[in-house]
Amino acid sequence: MSKLNIWNKLHEHIELIAALVSGVLILSGWLLSKNNFETTSIVTYLLAFIIGGYAKAKEGITETIEDKKLNVEILMILAAVGSAIIGYWTEGAILIFIFSLSGALETYTMNKSHKEISALMDLQPEEAMLINHLGEERIIAVSDLKIGDHILIKAGERVPSDGMIIQGTTNIDEAAITGESIPVTKDVNDEVFAGTVNLRGTITVEITKAQEETLFQKIIQLVQSAQSEKSPSQLFIEKFEGTYVNVVLIVVAIMMFLPHYVLDWSWNETIYRAMVLLVVASPCALAASVMPATLSAISNGARRGILFKGGVHLENLGNLKAIALDKTGTLTKGKPEVTDVLFREDLTEEVFLQHIASVEKYSNHPLAQSIVKYAAAHSSLNIIRPESSEDISGFGAKAILEGIEWKVGKADFVGTEAANIFQNGIAKQLAAQGKTIVFACDDKGVAGLITLKDTVRQETIDAIEKLKSVGVHTFMLTGDGKETAQAIADESQVDGFVAECLPETKVDEIKKLKAKYGTVAMVGDGINDAPALATASIGIAMGEGTDVALETADVVLMKNNLALIAEAVHLSRKMNKIIKQNVIFSLTVIVLLICSNFLQFISLPYGVIGHEGSTILVILNGLRLLKPMRW
Repeated sequence: MSKLNIWNKLHEHIELIAALVSGVLILSGWLLSKNNFETTSIVTYLLAFIIGGYAKAKEGITETIEDKKLNVEILMILAAVGSAIIGYWTEGAILIFIFSLSGALETYTMNKSHKEISALMDLQPEEAMLINHLGEERIIAVSDLKIGDHILIKAGERVPSDGMIIQGTTNIDEAAITGESIPVTKDVNDEVFAGTVNLRGTITVEITKAQEETLFQKIIQLVQSAQSEKSPSQLFIEKFEGTYVNVVLIVVAIMMFLPHYVLDWSWNETIYRAMVLLVVASPCALAASVMPATLSAISNGARRGILFKGGVHLENLGNLKAIALDKTGTLTKGKPEVTDVLFREDLTEEVFLQHIASVEKYSNHPLAQSIVKYAAAHSSLNIIRPESSEDISGFGAKAILEGIEWKVGKADFVGTEAANIFQNGIAKQLAAQGKTIVFACDDKGVAGLITLKDTVRQETIDAIEKLKSVGVHTFMLTGDGKETAQAIADESQVDGFVAECLPETKVDEIKKLKAKYGTVAMVGDGINDAPALATASIGIAMGEGTDVALETADVVLMKNNLALIAEAVHLSRKMNKIIKQNVIFSLTVIVLLICSNFLQFISLPYGVIGHEGSTILVILNGLRLLKPMRW
């Protein structure tokens, strides 16, 4: 169990024990007063005040000094002390007891909403089996691992740090990272992530990242920052609360005198009603309307593999009206396969593949990686080391190979006219089949083309339908040609599409959607789509556990599952609905209790029960967001 988790549990138990001891002392004081032991009874009540109220009093005074403004805790302290001064020791002590019990329950519920991050931290191994250059094995602390170290991971053990397999084959359970329960087969040169479980074979892994830079640690930091960042609703409540507390104190001060002269109340009744007002007018329930609900929703999302970078993004997602989606890796599998290879008569297939693979080898684009993989399987010629190479974002790549400049990419990158007439315009026929065309040219002109087909994900159509069912319009933005884009758009059933998009074009399209719909999300891979992700109201990265996704977007889907976006929208709207319920309910209770007090219908104990009971109900209502959602 992590130190954070242990401290939270200890703090929770101390508060609950203090509240229960306070309750026992109150009962003892009441029994003593009934048997005419007045002095002993008052001493017992004083102990109940101190033990039950110490934590909240300390919290209230400290925050008042630090923030230089009064808070709810101060109102409760003043109400309890005031009740004791006018002789209502039992009522004041009951106020302290219920307030401390409410605080203990609030701590418990807040810890419950934090359990996802605590559970994550508990998955981090503390030791690793290090293998030195002599092949000797020794156990060291995970914190002592350095980049380049070799570690041994046996079957059933958790991976202690991010790295690359250099020996062995196994199956890895990556549920802690991606939420995907199906194990993933891993071989030499495949990445493994800290916190995942080695299920089958013994593997040797080379550490590739410092401990604080692992994907696992970044997820923990992301959830922690999301839980600490306040949503617009929470910030408004806190701002309102500060003003409201001051107004309550002014009204209470007036009420301690005015009713005696205007309504002919006795001094005892006047001050007593002022103390009741202090209790019932305190905005405890209002203050608890937002944060527990927000934390619960963030925790629920984290459990499903939806990571929010703050409550503001979770809240905004509920207002989503339109969503723009990148094609490759988002709507489609992102692993296109080569289907056709056409080349000039003076070239052979092997030579053509050798040169095009030499240009694409150093590119991270999915199309480039597929071409290199295909070339390795169909050409026995070695890759040519480029004299220089350059990625041209949105167009393609170019490189100098044996003194000749080669370009690989779109038609307008290699020359639109020449590309269109290559082999009697065959490219147009291939594009009409939904294939992506990659042209290559050298100093003689167009050398050939390669077509690739990226299939739509099985869950894409279902995800698009779910987004439409929650009232979200769907659009595809892609760098592919119009024919390819049209084929994918028809298959995925999006509402519209824009083809031949450069990174800056996507930004312009996002701005147009925002002008038309208001709140707009962009979904992409977090690399070429970064400008569009930043421009959108909400940037959503299809992560599948990548570092880039964690860095760029407001929301990260740890699995490449579009259906999670619709679930996130549903979760956000449910959270916003619960927050509204909490705010309306808490304000209604406050108004009813204040009116009852002015009409002298309610006593201090019932005021305390109504006030603190509404606070607990509001917190419990927020905790409903921890429950799994069902469509």
